[in-house]
Amino acid sequence: MTGTAESPELRIPRGDLLRSRVVSDVGTTLARALDRGLTGYATLVPQETLLLEGDARGVVTFAEGVPVLAYNTVSDSGGPDALAELAVPGPYRVELYAVDGGALETAHEEEALRVSPGAAATELADDQALADRTRDAAPDERLDADRDDDGDAVAAFLEDDERIEAIREQARSEAAERASEWGLDDALAEGNGDGFEG
Repeated sequence: MTGTAESPELRIPRGDLLRSRVVSDVGTTLARALDRGLTGYATLVPQETLLLEGDARGVVTFAEGVPVLAYNTVSDSGGPDALAELAVPGPYRVELYAVDGGALETAHEEEALRVSPGAAATELADDQALADRTRDAAPDERLDADRDDDGDAVAAFLEDDERIEAIREQARSEAAERASEWGLDDALAEGNGDGFEG
């Protein structure tokens, strides 16, 4: 399986097919990969894709059962964005492949496509218990990297005063619009006067 010319890092070797079926819950496939300690990948084709665009699919790779990369071949997006796009109601056509231990090393060096160990379980299967099991099986360096990334993202957000203020202003504006739509303007105005006791 090969990516675009601009993305040579997406080259994934053809693996040995272990399983091919339609499932209502991707968590079953993720749990199977985890239990087997699979190094390989799964292709995911959502039902709506089967009906509308038969060549569209997502790819999730595994190292010893733990998801590493996610990629959406339709939008050419990877990482958390790809998981979010693939998180649609099932069923899915799923194929699970095994590859030799070192065959995915080059692809797994592509940081932009990486996902945190438990992200596929929470995004695609809404299964917190499976996410916890997956994190427990992940190597320490993956967990440390994820914690650093999360901490950096939160710190950067909290330091962005303009962004926080913009979010607050948007929330105030949306609340005012809803109040107007629901005919609550007068009630809110009365609430600011003497008509209500605190």
